[in-house]
Amino acid sequence: MKKFKIKSFCKINLSLRVLKRLSNGYHNIKSLVTFCDLHDVISISKIKGVKDKISFSGRFKKGVSKKSNTITNVLYLLRKKNFFQKQAFMIDIQKNIPHGSGLGGGSSNAADVLTFFNSKMRLKLNKNEISKIAYQIGFDIPVSLEKKNTLLTGKKGEILRLNQKFRLNILIVYPNVICSTKKIYANNKNFTLLRPQSNFYIKDKKKLIDFLKNENNDLEKTAIKFYPKVRKIINFIKSQNGCYFSRITGSGSACIGIFSNMKSAVFAQKFMKLKFPNYWCVVSKTI
Repeated sequence: MKKFKIKSFCKINLSLRVLKRLSNGYHNIKSLVTFCDLHDVISISKIKGVKDKISFSGRFKKGVSKKSNTITNVLYLLRKKNFFQKQAFMIDIQKNIPHGSGLGGGSSNAADVLTFFNSKMRLKLNKNEISKIAYQIGFDIPVSLEKKNTLLTGKKGEILRLNQKFRLNILIVYPNVICSTKKIYANNKNFTLLRPQSNFYIKDKKKLIDFLKNENNDLEKTAIKFYPKVRKIINFIKSQNGCYFSRITGSGSACIGIFSNMKSAVFAQKFMKLKFPNYWCVVSKTI
């Protein structure tokens, strides 16, 4: 059987504002999201039989459940719609994106598998139907359906796709801590009451950087409260030459630094490995 391979790219929250805690326990957020070339590799092939074979390989396979994960959820929801009733799949996800890091690996995997099935298997689901399935799996899944720079406006799940490229140089540091998104949001007490204007960054990179320097991730203080090492990493990244700013992405624990050029980012990576030899770090670029 033919085997298909998909690159499933990493999500980065350049800024994240928590606007309100909703009555259903979820949160209304405003966030500027980009994607970088760090990616998982998903292999998919048809197999005989009625039972799917889902496996995880790679450095960060540990901690991901084989029985219940975003991929099994995609297949379950598609079969509820009467797709693949007599077809099983072998799917392996090579995990290069750390699990529980705020980098959206699981969400990106689900979005890409859902998109793959719809296009390659010709399910003929429209964008609205795909989005509804994605929301049933998790809030981040619809964001990852298109690997474009994206603004979550904070208005009832509104997602705006941006056509321009950011061309950012990123250092990502993962301190080997699996952050619980549910725990971080449940304990967060930092809210942004006002929605700052967001249309200025569309024009050029300098305005984008100037804006982001003054932005925050409202979940950062909560992440630091539970995992103090996060603060040390952020401060160390900030101190490196060429670093515009540093903060956590998503609910953590991964920390990012945005650099003026790739050479500075690579030097910072070398110093990071000397300072924190047990932490995982990689240099990447936005796609």
